[in-house]
Amino acid sequence: MSAATAPVTPSSPPLADAYARLSAALPTLTVLSGPPRAGDGWVTAAGLAAGGAELDAFLAWDEEQVLRDFGRRARPDVVASLGLHRYAWHFCLLVTVPWFVCHRVPRLPAEAVSFHRATGRITADVREFACLPGDEAAALPGALTVSGEEALRAEVRAAVAAHLEPVLEGFRPRMRRGSRALWGMVTDETAEGLWHVGRLLGEEPRARRAAELLLPGSTAPFVGGAEFRELTGPRGESLPTRDRASCCFFYTLRPEETCLTCPRTCDVDRVERLSAR
Repeated sequence: MSAATAPVTPSSPPLADAYARLSAALPTLTVLSGPPRAGDGWVTAAGLAAGGAELDAFLAWDEEQVLRDFGRRARPDVVASLGLHRYAWHFCLLVTVPWFVCHRVPRLPAEAVSFHRATGRITADVREFACLPGDEAAALPGALTVSGEEALRAEVRAAVAAHLEPVLEGFRPRMRRGSRALWGMVTDETAEGLWHVGRLLGEEPRARRAAELLLPGSTAPFVGGAEFRELTGPRGESLPTRDRASCCFFYTLRPEETCLTCPRTCDVDRVERLSAR
């Protein structure tokens, strides 16, 4: 994977450039540096992991949104699945995008992140990060220099898993799913978030290759690999897709509108929908 590291000065945090590029590419998400925030619509990752009042308030947003948009109530486990998907997809970008654009991987425990879903803001209190030898950021406090690219990929997987493991435990009683299904969701959010932002940055092929190297299919607790494949469109064009390891249960709300990478979506439908884009 090739990406230039961003210049660092004492007044420029080591991940500031990466998060600025993420926010510019994905205007619905604004990354803020600093400690977690509370109240006024904010939810902390630690609060989600605790599985109490903060998680109740977080999922109430999903329950109300489903009722408003679809005119029906979702099962509690479906609400929990949608809520976990929406948190994990955004969090994974805090780790994968800096790795992708500047070879730096933040360590973000649950106590370091908060999310305001109504405004699309997320905070990241980065105290430690991993980088490669030769990166000028290696001299900064909190930097950990690793041996090479594969060691840095291991840091990405470890950072995602360490943050989301307690969050999964907070959601687990409401999900009616086992560990494999939950970690399948984490695998999907990691791969698809990076793929989506890579496309927005004009670097989709590199993002797909990066995700394949990151998730080769043998890196527990992640389930399966990136699982990208190519379909052929009606004009012979290549249409990239992937197969999710999990399902968010959106089909229980609208059976005719399965997700494009859902295992329930057949290749004929995928080709038709991708070609229409």
